[in-house]
This record gives sequence, C-alpha cells and structure tokens, in this order.
Amino acid sequence: MWSAFANPERFERLAARLVPWFGWGAVILFAIGLPWALIISPPDYQQGDTVRIMYVHVPSAWLSMAAYAGLGGASFVYFIWRHNVADLAAQALAPIGAVFAFLTLATGSLWGRPMWGTWWEWDARLTSMLVLFLLYLGYMALRAAIEDERLAARAGAILAMAGLINLPIIKFSVDWWNTLHQPASVIRLDGPTIHASQLWPLLVMALAFTALMTALVFMNVRNMSLARRAEARARRKIEGGEG
Repeated sequence: MWSAFANPERFERLAARLVPWFGWGAVILFAIGLPWALIISPPDYQQGDTVRIMYVHVPSAWLSMAAYAGLGGASFVYFIWRHNVADLAAQALAPIGAVFAFLTLATGSLWGRPMWGTWWEWDARLTSMLVLFLLYLGYMALRAAIEDERLAARAGAILAMAGLINLPIIKFSVDWWNTLHQPASVIRLDGPTIHASQLWPLLVMALAFTALMTALVFMNVRNMSLARRAEARARRKIEGGEG
C-alpha cells in the first residue's frame, strides 16, 4: 500500500487531479457556510453574536489537531520506511497546522474577552493548545536549523512523534482538570448538545476548512516533490559534466 504513495511521480499525478476538486469544493462550501454562519444562524441566547466566532474557532481547533496527527503519522512512516513523500507531507502539514493553531488561539482570545473578562487564562485547554502551536514552530525551526536534509528529516520526525502525546491532553483536558473552557458539545458519545441551527453551519464550515487544508497540503507536497526532483536532475547533470 505504502509503495503506491511513495512513488513521487505517481503521487504528483494524483495530487494534480485532486487539488482542483478539493479547491473548488472549499470555495463552494465557504460560499454556503459563511453567510449561513455569520448572517442566517441565530445568535446564542447567552453569548449573543459573539457565538459566531465559534464557526472559525472550532474548525480551526479540530484541524490544528488533525494536521498534527497527520504530521506525526507521516513522520512515523518516514522514520520507519524512509518514504520521501511522507517526509514532504510532514513538511507541508507543519506550516498549515501552525496557522490553524494560531487561529484557534486568536479567535479563542477574542471570544474569551467578552465571555470570561480576559484575553488569556492559563487553564489546561488553552495551555495545551499553546504547546501545540509551539510544537509546530519547533518542528519547523528544527528542520531549518539542520543543513543535512536526511538528518533534519529524522530529527524532525522524532520531535513530531514525541509531540503526539499532547493531542489527547488537548482533547481530554476539560474532563481531567477543572478549566474555564466548556466541555465538548459536538463530538460526544451521547450526541451533540449544540442546537441544529448552529450545528449544521458549524459542520459546513468545518468541511470547508478541511477541503481547503487538503487542497493546500496536496498542492504543497506536489510542488516540493517537483522541486526536489528538479534539483536531483540538475545535480546529476553537473556531476555528469564534471565526470
């Protein structure tokens, strides 16, 4: 199974086909989700229009965690099997996941000021999300600091895999500790507690962000793969000319 995705040329052809589908899917979903979330959906009876921050905050939180799970998984595949496409996927996921983690922190701060009376609180959920953002930055900084590409990939993979322990901490922090952050209201064993008038636009926005992230990841991996192969060809030409 892995060999099919480890072939750079095969992956590039697959990515070229999928990027337009996910890209246009994101455009369509945002065209539906944005007016639904920001205009049509009702204000919350307690939070008022502040609740509309949720339509960006919650998908960003989900995708920042999903991107890191993908980063850790791709790093594991590279570390064990040395599949270069997996390493490229990890590199592509890191900056995208970092952006979503930053959006989560920023929108959470905007929501927290009117709801909690503070821009920031060192509770378990917020702190563990900040750790996730720092893990993304640390991964990218580590890759950039090591000149040897293979050594950088291995070191980055180790850091990414170690950071996976933070994901369950983020998820269950509201259950394990007494925090200001509200408990889960969508992904629950007993079903969502959020009203359908807010749940459906939230899910559409989550799908829109997911389609956007998927398109960006495939596009970035394809571009990096093409650049890496072009560099390899140029290197072989130089070495052949010198010989």
